[in-house]
Amino acid sequence: MEKLFKLKQNGTNAKTEMIAGLTTFLSMVYILAINPSMLADAGMNAGAVFTATAVSAAIACAVMAFFANYPIALASGMGLNAYFAYSVCIPMAQAGIQDPWQIALTAVLVEGIVFIILSFFKFRETLVNKVPANLKYGISAGIGLFIAIVGLKGANIVAADPSTLVALGDISTPQVALALIGFLIIAALHHYKVPGYILIGILVTWILGMGAQAIGWYQVDPDAGAASLFPSFSGGILPAAPSLFKFDFSYVANHLMEFVAIVFSFLFVDLFDTVGTVIGVADKGNMLDEDGNLPRVGAALMADAVGTVVGACLGTSTVTSYVESSAGVAQGGRTGLTALTTGVLFLLALVLSPIFLAIPSFATTPALLFVGLLMMSSVKKMTFEGDIADVVSGYIAIVMMPFTYSIANGIMFGILSWVILKLCMGKVKEIHPVMWVSSALFILRIITLIV
Repeated sequence: MEKLFKLKQNGTNAKTEMIAGLTTFLSMVYILAINPSMLADAGMNAGAVFTATAVSAAIACAVMAFFANYPIALASGMGLNAYFAYSVCIPMAQAGIQDPWQIALTAVLVEGIVFIILSFFKFRETLVNKVPANLKYGISAGIGLFIAIVGLKGANIVAADPSTLVALGDISTPQVALALIGFLIIAALHHYKVPGYILIGILVTWILGMGAQAIGWYQVDPDAGAASLFPSFSGGILPAAPSLFKFDFSYVANHLMEFVAIVFSFLFVDLFDTVGTVIGVADKGNMLDEDGNLPRVGAALMADAVGTVVGACLGTSTVTSYVESSAGVAQGGRTGLTALTTGVLFLLALVLSPIFLAIPSFATTPALLFVGLLMMSSVKKMTFEGDIADVVSGYIAIVMMPFTYSIANGIMFGILSWVILKLCMGKVKEIHPVMWVSSALFILRIITLIV
């Protein structure tokens, strides 16, 4: 252990690292309940997604541990899975495309390969540094709102309305009532700094749901999407096999620009998610050098890229670094042994698949709402005065994501509005080549939508 992770050099020991890894796992294991539910909406097999999510997280954590030696855990990312399901797969399915999730997995694979290549040239750091701060914060806040509306819709707290577009759902149903109660439970647990508060909130909401089913308030109706809330062990405890190498390259040949836009949106969201998380967690653990830089940052980013490729091959959405790793760092985690411990626990969780797969969407809604709240906090860092291009681009990114039900649209209109306003202001020299390239890609995307 000492030779592999340099525990003494980092002022820690094996016991502290393993406790930190357990803390991180409890903080982020909610993804095993949410990811299968989300990607099932995209037409994927929930059991296969569960297995892919757990295994890809374990592999990515191991790569982070041995290659970068940082206490940063990885798994399928929130926001990225929402984009996968609701911005890519569902619109394609509505357009009549069969198994659009295979196309989305292909885009995730390409994204991961591109990230591996870019990691050698430090392009990821350059792109993040050259995108306006207001736009970056706006993208994060917008994703928070998007995740929130996905959760609200899943519990039918927000329902469709022909006259007002959206309206309040039926608050007399157990789904709505219990989802709102669950959110308050998570908020209270967060206040008291209870480890694993999001997972606990999900489980308590689910247990309350089973109680509602037992007394007859929650009515089982599979045709209406209301399945039994009690887990079934009739198929055993072993998880379903993952959907290995389910890629569709035929779509790429016939819809190149649409595919490039999908990949670019994955890239863009993952960029800010990864770099921001890695630097934020490292800062919390005092791992930055005197210049504010993170040693071996390239190795950490490479672990993220490798995790994404592995996840795509196994059949899950983009794997990325988790900000919940800061919980483990707060417990004293300083090396890759923390990440390795988290990865091992993800593998052990495979035998719990019947439990995680029985958790209904209304029980994951509280988690989505609270994660949305955490991401929305980025709006506090935004400025609404000064350069109008910065102000408008951040604002447009925020409002377009939830109101057009697309993370990609928020990124696209945010970047385009910034570049256009800079041109109108005569500040062409302030437009970095990265922003020119981004704008060109999105203009081509708009053309494909119109033609």
